[in-house]
Amino acid sequence: MNPMEKAGWTPLPHSDEDLERARKTPSTPQTQSPTYRLAWNDEEFMTQRELRAVRLQLELLKPEMILAERGIRSTVVMFGGARLPEPGGEAWAAKTETQRRNLLVNSKYYDEARQFARLCSQHSAASYYREFVVVTGGGPGVMEAGNRGAADVGAPSIGLNIVLPHEQAPNPYVTPDLCFNFHYFAIRKMHFVMRAKAVAVFPGGFGTLDEFFETLTLIQTGRMERVPVILFGKAFWERALDLDFLMEQGTISPGDQDIIDYAETADEAWDIISRFYKL
Repeated sequence: MNPMEKAGWTPLPHSDEDLERARKTPSTPQTQSPTYRLAWNDEEFMTQRELRAVRLQLELLKPEMILAERGIRSTVVMFGGARLPEPGGEAWAAKTETQRRNLLVNSKYYDEARQFARLCSQHSAASYYREFVVVTGGGPGVMEAGNRGAADVGAPSIGLNIVLPHEQAPNPYVTPDLCFNFHYFAIRKMHFVMRAKAVAVFPGGFGTLDEFFETLTLIQTGRMERVPVILFGKAFWERALDLDFLMEQGTISPGDQDIIDYAETADEAWDIISRFYKL
């Protein structure tokens, strides 16, 4: 069935039909001019700065429509460092011996992320993969572990990748037709939280902190429903963040720290989610 037929019959030609007709237009100086291209099929036009608002809308709409068509209603978001290797793997991102040693120590969280994704995906199967679907940033490290854990149990998972200056590709465990690429960080962040029923945060760097604090701010300000926000590795996070200090300084309110739960293992994290939703 033509996808447009789902929206109802119309006597007017569909855009895909006109696109095919336009491709068959005889080649003349007029038809070869950039001005003759259909506007929405003209890359040079669509990438102009004046079209930013349109591109923002398209990046919001494309994943939204595809996820809705798949019936995906809720997700478990997994944030964490791209640099964490699989246990036994190489600490490829290390620049010093100290970094290499610490990355190898923290590689245990790759396995915990993978197991956590398995647990979420096994529960997701009961809803035919409509609820608690794993979503990651689609990259290496913790993100790869998340998508890999879902794949271990035959479950779909989502990857929200983004174009970066250095060459990269999505990890091979993302479900191909649920793998998206973004230009705008802001729209990518929206897609992370729009369906989130839980957020699991593993040790990571600036990107992980950015996504973590974005989630905290939305919950703290009431712009997002309270959902479990679980930090894996209490010792790591207590060194990286001193929330008690912020509370003592009056820059957050007493009790704001309670938005966060800590877990060391996948089982502990899933237990937090199960108790929260009375699963």
